[in-house]
Amino acid sequence: MLTKRLIACFDVKNGMVTKARKFFDNIDIGKAEDVAVEMYDSGIDEIIFFDITASNEKRKIDIEMVKKVASHVFVPFTVGGGIKTLDDMYEVLKAGAEKISVDSMAVRNPSIITEGAKAFGNQCMVLSMQVKKVGKTEKIPSGYEIAIDGARTFTGMDALEWAKRGEELGAGEICVNSIDNDGMHEGYDRELTFAVADIVNIPVIASGGAGKPGHLAEIFRHDGVTAGIISSMLYSPRLEKNYTVKELKDYLTAEGIHVRPFEM
Repeated sequence: MLTKRLIACFDVKNGMVTKARKFFDNIDIGKAEDVAVEMYDSGIDEIIFFDITASNEKRKIDIEMVKKVASHVFVPFTVGGGIKTLDDMYEVLKAGAEKISVDSMAVRNPSIITEGAKAFGNQCMVLSMQVKKVGKTEKIPSGYEIAIDGARTFTGMDALEWAKRGEELGAGEICVNSIDNDGMHEGYDRELTFAVADIVNIPVIASGGAGKPGHLAEIFRHDGVTAGIISSMLYSPRLEKNYTVKELKDYLTAEGIHVRPFEM
């Protein structure tokens, strides 16, 4: 059985980590580098940063922010937002990131996945998907539609078909974020996450909805779901109780789920 990973994922705007509900109603948490250091010190397995306004503002990702974070954390670090070309990817990797996340740009230009995989390896390419449950139609047989641009633009693309195509294009990992569950703390969309994990042969990251340790145990019962994003559980002011990484790993271990040993 693969070791399950706990990932802290941060949306960054103007250098600040911000937390939303269903991609809106944001609350600022703190400076990106400070939050990253706090999560690293807490024993997190991996960190993901999204520069959420880079694409809309038609600018490159904030490379200085990437450098600051990379200089303070020493766990796998994924970066997304405003990445359009191989040169952009190279800049991000040179700045200290280990993986590149593509989302809206991958929908607009799917070949960017293949180009990145050929240049840097499949393991560097993470396909991030923003997904909303819309009901089954002839065009969207799974009932789940892909959105882009921070969930502002709906594409008419079926989520399962896009996940499979992303794998074929060269993605080495897929992050499945439920728009409906995002920031709600009521659990991941298991139907969606398991459906993606069943259709691809690469690791799947569950995102959107974690609020208590049991939510992690639910999704980790599926072998194909190898990681869960737990940001809200660690620091969200909207939760009555926040958890430490140690508490979460102790719980999962007691549930018989294989996680990386807690280290400080």
